[in-house]
Amino acid sequence: MTWVIVLTVLVTAIVVVIGLNFSTSEKHIERRINHHYATGDEQYEREMAVMLGPGILPGNKVQAFNNGGEIFPAMLEAIRAARTSITFETYIYWSGEIGREFSDALSERATAGLPVHVTIDWVGSLKMDQALLQSMEDAGVEVQRYRPLHWYSLTRMNNRTHRKLLVVDGRVGFTGGVGIADQWEGKAEDPDHWRDMHFRIDGPAVAQVQAAFNDNWIKTTGVVLSGPTYFPPLEHAGDMDAHMIIASPAGGSESMHLMYLMSIAAAEESIDLAAAYFVPDELIVEALLAARERGVRIRVLLPGPHIDSATVRISSRSTWGALLRNGIEIHEYQPTMMHTKLLVVDRQMTSVGSTNFDIRSFRLNDEASLNIYDHAFAEAMTAVFEHDLKSAKRYTHEMWLNRPWREKMAERVSLPFKSQL
Repeated sequence: MTWVIVLTVLVTAIVVVIGLNFSTSEKHIERRINHHYATGDEQYEREMAVMLGPGILPGNKVQAFNNGGEIFPAMLEAIRAARTSITFETYIYWSGEIGREFSDALSERATAGLPVHVTIDWVGSLKMDQALLQSMEDAGVEVQRYRPLHWYSLTRMNNRTHRKLLVVDGRVGFTGGVGIADQWEGKAEDPDHWRDMHFRIDGPAVAQVQAAFNDNWIKTTGVVLSGPTYFPPLEHAGDMDAHMIIASPAGGSESMHLMYLMSIAAAEESIDLAAAYFVPDELIVEALLAARERGVRIRVLLPGPHIDSATVRISSRSTWGALLRNGIEIHEYQPTMMHTKLLVVDRQMTSVGSTNFDIRSFRLNDEASLNIYDHAFAEAMTAVFEHDLKSAKRYTHEMWLNRPWREKMAERVSLPFKSQL
């Protein structure tokens, strides 16, 4: 009988640990947000600022880079030009040519005497060569692995940092969708080179990017990075209003969910969404359908035949029926994996960063998104979105109705795991 008791205790412990990893914060939005004002209304920006955290700051310049061929040179140039400090946080950091380039650039600046702080997600860096990590540490780079496997953190293993943040000298910031791995290199020219975007920020909002990095640095080390080395006075660099929003199960896990719901509710003319992973919950579906009923044109761009998670595709398609039936356009990008995260509402507001359009990003991951309230920038991002549409195929309601029965069965099997995808 002793072995039965031991086995029962062990199974119970495993079930409890798994259950705690699936759980999210107590804060949940349960009712749809109704349409009261437009994205161009001062009330919209006022509520986005006070409800989501950091205030909206004027005087910023945001520059978009497409694919690794543009993104990595811009990031590496900024790192190599650093004079006072570097902070860098990412989910994916794998071995390979681009991994070595970043390691060498960060190590060189640390060797030159600059404080260089790097946070890498433990799961996202499992494919990283230990020698690459050691070389950075030997050069003086302070590297932290976010939530490594320990017995006392088993209940938080499902909480990963998915943020992509780089701040140089406290004055130049970067965020977007790319990880440090070879599949992000190139120009999205074939299935081995992914489609993605990253963004450089200059101006007062860079301090908020630095604060976002500090959030997980404090969780990991207990140390606060402060002073002019990290937070220098920042002059206006442009005329864009922007703010950096962060979310984490440890605090504010519903921020991204709320941001999307508020933006969809404010839409009056158009919503353009590019999403690497699109697994909307019922509230998001209701919000999109309500926007469509108001006459909002909604276009969704998703990965097509090249996607790194077939399970996500299956779970995603299970939600498309009502969207397609009510005139929401869904397009599948054909050339390669489409990893972009981009939301443009009414050609007024743009949101970019690490956040995927799924429940995991809304409630389980640590995420960071930059919202820009600028008509000219939104127009430019709409042009990028429409350029990508030319490489996509539209998925129709008839196609959804006639999808194979095996796919329909797989959707039912994946349903209990929807929040984990």
